[in-house]
Amino acid sequence: MSTAKQKIYEIIFEADTPSGKFFDVSLLVVIILSVALVMLESVPGIRQNHQELLHGMEWGITIIFTIEYLLRIAIVDKPFRYIFSFYGIIDLLSVLPTYISLVVVGSHSLVVIRILRLLRIFRILKLTRYTLAGRSLARAIWASRAKISVFIYFVIILVIIVGTIMYLVEGPEHGFSSIPRGIYWAIVTLTTVGYGDISPETPMGQFLASIVMIMGYAIIAVPTGIVTAEIINPTIEKNTQVCPQCLHHSHDDDAAFCKKCGAPINPQENN
Repeated sequence: MSTAKQKIYEIIFEADTPSGKFFDVSLLVVIILSVALVMLESVPGIRQNHQELLHGMEWGITIIFTIEYLLRIAIVDKPFRYIFSFYGIIDLLSVLPTYISLVVVGSHSLVVIRILRLLRIFRILKLTRYTLAGRSLARAIWASRAKISVFIYFVIILVIIVGTIMYLVEGPEHGFSSIPRGIYWAIVTLTTVGYGDISPETPMGQFLASIVMIMGYAIIAVPTGIVTAEIINPTIEKNTQVCPQCLHHSHDDDAAFCKKCGAPINPQENN
């Protein structure tokens, strides 16, 4: 990797150097500005009075993101590894909606997906403990998938039975015009949402509704307890170094080689 290419790599992919951190923080500001522009454009009054200004700023930001995306591809040793990585896909999706809007009307609002790029803030500001907490939660949910699936299975059976009974007890004259309508009411009631668009009026129906409401509070605690029991992994502090070969990050502070592919994390220092 040439000196100039190495310098650009450090600025774009690293967050430990002053220039790299400045680039990443500036990028986050532009991302927030872009999402704010999309939100403002959805307001009729602002769109009518400032549509050209908002449109021009959005295209300017899209061009900036496009250049940044192409630079990332050009300076990495294995471009396809970046292109099909998590952040690579997000970077691509962040620029596509503006170009697609030239062909498909109304797709411009999809640029709000750029907010996903803010996930880089955890690496930039060395908030790795929060990403590790997120991974721990994801692992706990995945490990609990069998128990949660069984739980959801029984909940589905319950709402079908309750919805059918409410259809028979209340009938169409009280809003329960079909069994699916009764199931809808059972789901809304059991999850404690309570829209109020349909409610039982007979004493028997109200008695059954009371039981379902009380059951709702008990059911909410079940998946929480299942997932909580699986969260047992400790948090380990990591740094922000990015492997130039596979683009893996979150290495140990004293790591000289990538724990994923074995390549030197900082080739210049190892030489």
